[in-house]
Amino acid sequence: MPELPEVETVSRGLNQLTLQQQIMGGEVLLKRTLAYPVSIHDFWQGVKGVSIANWQRRGKYLLAKLATPSNRDAGWLGVHLRMTGQLLWVKQDETLPKHTRIRLFFPCKQELRFVDTRTFGKFWLVPPGIEPEKIVKGLQKLGPEPFSEQFSLSYFKDKLHSSHRQIKTLLLDQGIVAGIGNIYADEALFKSGIKPESVATNLTDRQIENLHSAIIEVLQVAVDNGGTTFSDFLNLLGVSGNYGNFAWVYGRKEEPCRICGTPIKKIKLGGRSAHFCPNCQN
Repeated sequence: MPELPEVETVSRGLNQLTLQQQIMGGEVLLKRTLAYPVSIHDFWQGVKGVSIANWQRRGKYLLAKLATPSNRDAGWLGVHLRMTGQLLWVKQDETLPKHTRIRLFFPCKQELRFVDTRTFGKFWLVPPGIEPEKIVKGLQKLGPEPFSEQFSLSYFKDKLHSSHRQIKTLLLDQGIVAGIGNIYADEALFKSGIKPESVATNLTDRQIENLHSAIIEVLQVAVDNGGTTFSDFLNLLGVSGNYGNFAWVYGRKEEPCRICGTPIKKIKLGGRSAHFCPNCQN
């Protein structure tokens, strides 16, 4: 699943390519991709003829502020890529992939194409005058952004000291901190020298400080490198993310640790994989 760096990469690309361009029309090729409204007719009534004022990222969600030609509020367009979703900026006459779910047509025969193999991705159209959280319910459950002031060290210590969950599982909780998934939880735990099975409340203040710094560091490095591509992720122009070339542990089972040479191990925690170095993380 695309995580914060991948979604941030897409958001930045959308802001470079789609702003102030009117949505001329399009196609919904898979109805269940629409989370709200469920009516294809109502969806097009809301988006056709409006422009995108800006794109924002919240956790793993993309949110586009919409405006009418007279610059009046036209609501929001919400997107969640889920497991395999891709947003691609292409010419309308480019061959249509089998798993294309939604097409948004723009001037100059350009289109924003949503391709999703597993069909878990979703679109929401939030009517004008309504906050996105009222319609996109998942936004209500999100914790602070890792790069925000709200994700302070004191906040993080309070959350960890009061939890008896394994630290890898806790980091995947979007209510604790928004945007972290399997990849960057593994990477941050390696950088801070903490085993993924460690119980959060047993961590020392020094370990929590190191983990807090590592989360911000690995996410920033990943954003700078356009995210990670291990299977499906592509940016708007179809280019893979480069962070995978720098990963410390994720996706490197049985490969030598970049620090000590010990083979990287992979285990299951709460139904999710966890990669770690048994020597560097203890």
